[in-house]
Amino acid sequence: MGRFEGRVALITGAAQGIGAAFAKGLAAEGARVAISDLDSGQAIVDIIKQQGGDAVDAPCDVSDEASSLAAVKKTADYFGRLDILVNNAALFTQIPRASFDEITVEDWDRVCNVNIRGVWLMCKAAVPEMKKNSYGKIVNISSGRAFKGSPDFLHYDASKAAVLGITRSLAREVGDDGINVNALAPGSTASENVLARQTDKGVTMESTIASRALKRIETPEDLVGACLFLASSDSDFMTGQSLVVDGGSVMH
Repeated sequence: MGRFEGRVALITGAAQGIGAAFAKGLAAEGARVAISDLDSGQAIVDIIKQQGGDAVDAPCDVSDEASSLAAVKKTADYFGRLDILVNNAALFTQIPRASFDEITVEDWDRVCNVNIRGVWLMCKAAVPEMKKNSYGKIVNISSGRAFKGSPDFLHYDASKAAVLGITRSLAREVGDDGINVNALAPGSTASENVLARQTDKGVTMESTIASRALKRIETPEDLVGACLFLASSDSDFMTGQSLVVDGGSVMH
């Protein structure tokens, strides 16, 4: 039996990249998973089913409350419960790097609507389902950049620092309901979208690797073990914490 037999997980931003790796990792250990993304998640659903797992496509715009509620409802209706929420959806490669005084108000609001409001709305939608069973695991995806003070991406960095604040405050609010809330902070990860724009504003994978104690590319698969740990009973007495997985670029 896998660690997640009988558990149901919803992963946002799971149609590709890191989110898809999380979904496949959870499914491989027995979880039934909802693939929740603006893009169709059917390809990932099909892969999971071909490998003997169970999954459903639950489309969602995390920045929209009705859409977030609908994704959670579809998951709970299809599987009968919701135990795990991985808040992975975020704007990153879709937004331009710029110095703080060149960021437009429109880009600032667009990032915050998805990366901050989206995390809050998904938690708001999911927690009532978790309360029904007095059990839940919420894993919010932040970023190692929130610990670094890196330049030229202030809107993104501020949004990922806000995720840490959401994690800590929500953990205080829902602990009595048997719900754990933790954050996972990746370093720059070689997903397909990141590789497509790695030279943006002089940022290269080589310069990122040079900042690490473990000098190699970080892949989505490097994050799966930490995500599964935070989503499993292995972390039952851990909440409000932030786990950095970036090869030792950030040490805190």
